[in-house]
Amino acid sequence: MGMNSTELSGKVAVVTGASSGIGHATAQLLARHGVRVVLVSRSMDKLEELSSNLPGSRALSADMTQIPHIKRMIRQTKDQFGRIDILVNNAGQGYDAVVEKINIGTIRYIYDLNIIGPLVAMKQVIPIMRKQGGGMIINISSGTALMHLPGMSAYSSSKRALAGISIAARQELQDDGIIVSVVYPYITLTNFEKNTIRETPVSDEEEPPGWYPPDTAEFVAQKILEGIRSGNAEIFAHDWMKRRSDEEKRSIT
Repeated sequence: MGMNSTELSGKVAVVTGASSGIGHATAQLLARHGVRVVLVSRSMDKLEELSSNLPGSRALSADMTQIPHIKRMIRQTKDQFGRIDILVNNAGQGYDAVVEKINIGTIRYIYDLNIIGPLVAMKQVIPIMRKQGGGMIINISSGTALMHLPGMSAYSSSKRALAGISIAARQELQDDGIIVSVVYPYITLTNFEKNTIRETPVSDEEEPPGWYPPDTAEFVAQKILEGIRSGNAEIFAHDWMKRRSDEEKRSIT
C-alpha cells in the first residue's frame, strides 16, 4: 500500500537527476502535493532556480557516480529534515553501441551512474527508513529493459540490473515497511537523447517504425506519483509495454 495525497503532505523526498526532464517534472509534481523535495544533480544553477520556486525544497549538488557525494547528500538531507520518506532514483544516462563497439571505460561509467549510484543511495536510506518505520524507494528503469534492441545492450542491461535489484529489495524489505517499486518509462520528450553517449550512428528516423509517439516528462512524473500512491512493484508507462515484453521473450529463438 502506498501513500495517498493526504499522507504525502509534509513528507520528505529525495529526487536525483532533478535539474531537467523526468526528475524536474517529478520534483514539481511532488511539491504541488505538499512534499518537501530535495533536488539532487550536478547542475546547481538549474537546481537553485527550481528550488526557489518550490516551497520547502533544498538543492544539493551530487555526482551520482561518486559514492562519497551520495553519502554526503543523504547525510545532509537527514540532518536538515530529520527523515527521508521517499527516494526517487532517477539520475541516469543513455549509451548506444553495438556489442562489438562498446567502450569498456564508458560502460563502466554508465553502470556506475545507472546501477551503482542508485544502489548506494538505497543502502544509505534503508537504515533511515527502517528506523522511522517505513518509506518508499522508486527506481526509474526504462522500457528498453523490457525489450531486446540492437545497439542498446549496454544501456538496457544497466536498466535491467536496476529493475532486478528493485524487485529483490522489495521482498527483502517488506517486513520493515519499506516499499520498493520500479518504473518503466517509454521514450520521453527530454534532453535524454541529446545527452546519450553514442558509438552507433543515429538513425534518420526520429523513432522506430510502428512505435508510439514519445511521452512528456510530466506524463512520466504522473506515473511515478501513481507508483507512490499504489505501492505496486512495477509501474509501466503504457500497458502495451508489458505485453510487448512478454511477446519478445516468446519470439527469441
